[in-house]
Amino acid sequence: MPASNATIIPCLRYREAHVAIDWLCDAFGFVRHAVYAEADIVHHAQLTYGSGMIMLGSADAISEWGKHIVQPDEIGGRETQSCCVIVADVDAHYARAKAAGAEITIDIADQDYGGRGYACRDLKGHLWWFGSYDPWQP
Repeated sequence: MPASNATIIPCLRYREAHVAIDWLCDAFGFVRHAVYAEADIVHHAQLTYGSGMIMLGSADAISEWGKHIVQPDEIGGRETQSCCVIVADVDAHYARAKAAGAEITIDIADQDYGGRGYACRDLKGHLWWFGSYDPWQP
């Protein structure tokens, strides 16, 4: 088992991955854990948020992995999966993301199942959910 609680780590691909890393840190509060790159190509990056992590790299359609992934703008802005991030202060996070230009797709609201949250798209159209509901808590 890994040394952390995170055994599932979402992985994303971005065109202009360096720009995406900067934006994800500025807009959503992620922190660079590791970035392995050569010039404009990000081979692998790890960004953390609390005890969670995402991994990302530069989008391509020629690598073994890249052949299986498309970008949201290639399929009408739709997604087949998204990331959910638990945040302590949802209203402050919402304001930060909105100020950075995140496209709000579901406005911030209290949820019937508990917690408060909102959905948005990042600078490249990937869909995210940020909320205070913690499914690990009783």
